[in-house]
Amino acid sequence: MNLEFTREELEFQQSIRDWMGAHVTEDIRRCSALGEMPAKEQQQKWEQLLGKQGWLALTWPKQYGGPGWTATQRYIFDLERAMVGAPPTSPFGVAMVGPVLYTFGSQEQKDRWLPGIVSGELLWCQGYSEPNAGSDLASLKTRAERKDDHYLVNGQKVWTTQAHWADMMFCLVRTDPAVKQQQGISFLLIDMKTPGIEVRPIYSIDGHHHLNEVYFTDVRVPLNNLVGQEGMGWTIAKYLLTHERTTIAGVADSRHEIARLKRAVAESPCSYDKSQAWQRIAELEIELMALEYTNFRTVAATDEGQPFGPESSGLKIKGTEFQQKVSQAMVELGGMMSLTWDNQKTVGSDIFNRATRRYNFLRACTIYGGSNEIQKNVLAKMLLGL
Repeated sequence: MNLEFTREELEFQQSIRDWMGAHVTEDIRRCSALGEMPAKEQQQKWEQLLGKQGWLALTWPKQYGGPGWTATQRYIFDLERAMVGAPPTSPFGVAMVGPVLYTFGSQEQKDRWLPGIVSGELLWCQGYSEPNAGSDLASLKTRAERKDDHYLVNGQKVWTTQAHWADMMFCLVRTDPAVKQQQGISFLLIDMKTPGIEVRPIYSIDGHHHLNEVYFTDVRVPLNNLVGQEGMGWTIAKYLLTHERTTIAGVADSRHEIARLKRAVAESPCSYDKSQAWQRIAELEIELMALEYTNFRTVAATDEGQPFGPESSGLKIKGTEFQQKVSQAMVELGGMMSLTWDNQKTVGSDIFNRATRRYNFLRACTIYGGSNEIQKNVLAKMLLGL
């Protein structure tokens, strides 16, 4: 693998940098600089802008609306996007259900749902986890009973990110309780405006509302919203989770966080010797470099037609652990300045503002998308046969 960009790739990088500089608004930059999550309107406006450029669904085949970029170009785009302070795209549409639909969906489903995803008009959420079925997803209890021309869905989902934003949910349901757990699961697409759906907010430890409980009471879902065949949900879920775990690694955004940390240390008014701080940052940058190369090698392999393998679990483990290390360094190097919880001052010498909130939120990143303990079991099974 050549680690140096070609002249054409450097020209491509400059064109992306110029576009980002002209289109990323100041409110988005400031939100990122403070380590905050954008509001729904900000997020969707940004994604619709990318959709108009044909830059939203970067990994999709060109026939479905992807830009037809190489893995290197996608890496360059994500790096420039992160470094200018633009948010990552919400993964539920473009990175999760979109690939499921063009891989397993009917032509009618592709025609109906893919255009809204690739344009950024349609917002999705993921209905997987339940109160007693998180990492052990196969034990889910939400039922979908077939009734003439529809399914009747009853049950509960939890930790559902952006359910209060979403137009649609892709959901794992149990359609056959009499067979082996994994064989009785199906994959449904559910309109969030359907009667019988109740969304209740969950406020996480960072004080934000991005998680929800979702309750289904006799929710009618058309039969043609079933993706694939009944009982195929487990196969589809494994395919989708592989894509999710690769994106959760968050390599480009970790580079942006380290850049924020370096700026914070440089601007800090503290009079203490900063040499140890710079040493710690250097160690983080070395670790990030190793993570970047692993991520780049994994994604590049897909351009050669190779499927994702155990590398996706490895990236999820190392990427999320690294995000926690960076957030911890921000809190510890900021010292007393990091104790501010919700300071509305402008970014500057107090760039450590809200570092504790970010630190608290990222305690969960080693859990969502399949806990890291489970990913280690996956690696042991795939690589060691255990």
